[in-house]
Amino acid sequence: MRTARLRCAVVAITAGSAMLAVAGCAEPEPAPAPTPTFVPGYVEPATVLFAPLTGTQAGTGDAAALALAGPSLAVKIDNHPAARPQVGIERADLVFEELVEGGLTRYVAVWHSDVPDEVGPVRSIRPMDPDIVAPLGGVVAYSGGQPSFVELMMSTEVVNAVHGDPGTESTFFRTPAKSAPHNLLVKAAELLAQHAAVPAPAQQFAYADSTAGATAAKEGVRGAGVALDFGSGVSRPSWAWDAERRKYLRSQDGAPDLDSSGTQLGAANVLVLRVPVSAGLGVPKTELVGSGTAWVSSGGATVKAAWSKESAAAPIRLVDQHGVVVRLAPGSTWIELLPEGGTARLVE
Repeated sequence: MRTARLRCAVVAITAGSAMLAVAGCAEPEPAPAPTPTFVPGYVEPATVLFAPLTGTQAGTGDAAALALAGPSLAVKIDNHPAARPQVGIERADLVFEELVEGGLTRYVAVWHSDVPDEVGPVRSIRPMDPDIVAPLGGVVAYSGGQPSFVELMMSTEVVNAVHGDPGTESTFFRTPAKSAPHNLLVKAAELLAQHAAVPAPAQQFAYADSTAGATAAKEGVRGAGVALDFGSGVSRPSWAWDAERRKYLRSQDGAPDLDSSGTQLGAANVLVLRVPVSAGLGVPKTELVGSGTAWVSSGGATVKAAWSKESAAAPIRLVDQHGVVVRLAPGSTWIELLPEGGTARLVE
């Protein structure tokens, strides 16, 4: 390619006994425009789609887009010893653990990117569950509950699927593998197919493009994991980083917490949110609208953070000590809603 040349002339000017040399430059000649060339048969790369609740690549093309277009399913899951091992929880995108009566905990598990045929055991709703589920939209399934709690959930924009209500006979059933009330399952894939027109969930957290790029992995304290006590003397879950599986593995009651196939439950991220718990409604109620301290574990390291939630329908936000958004590792996330009276200890 010929570059433009600057054309300059030197002009002599006499001023008294002095002679000055002044350089004058004309406009450069414009360079000719390059002739574009095209590669025959070039195909634009397909847009990579990401699952909104895990930050993982979901593939490309119409099939991936269709898989992510449907709603999420949140289900109230039993965590009583008689309910274990739970069905399908290992495939959940998000799992929230919350304190309930008797010092026990229950889960709100959320499926979207990978929906099993069946999940459970399904239990009744609690007053904090609308604040957990409302930001997701989609469908929520539960076995009932106190009328005032059910009314709270019904007042959200979420589609309610309640065991015993008209229209749910085909999707809820009791398995003979466990004893009541710990044996109610829901046909997750079938239930979502009935509500396929409901919009997909919005992204809830920020994600890095890899585990190594997660905020905790880059800036946190290296360690084996985190041990929790919900303050009741009953619920003491813990998480240990497994470098081979690239996950945190869950234990409770001093033993590995297993899924229905005998594999220890795991998650790419573990969030511990310090939350106030009130008792004015007769049962423990996790207060999620507000703010507090948090610990975020990803990639074998933990970083201190702050959480906030502006309203019932707003998602949980996480920022580090500098106010910068915390990015999680791609993959599933467990959110431990730890009461202020409980304890969290990093395991070296």
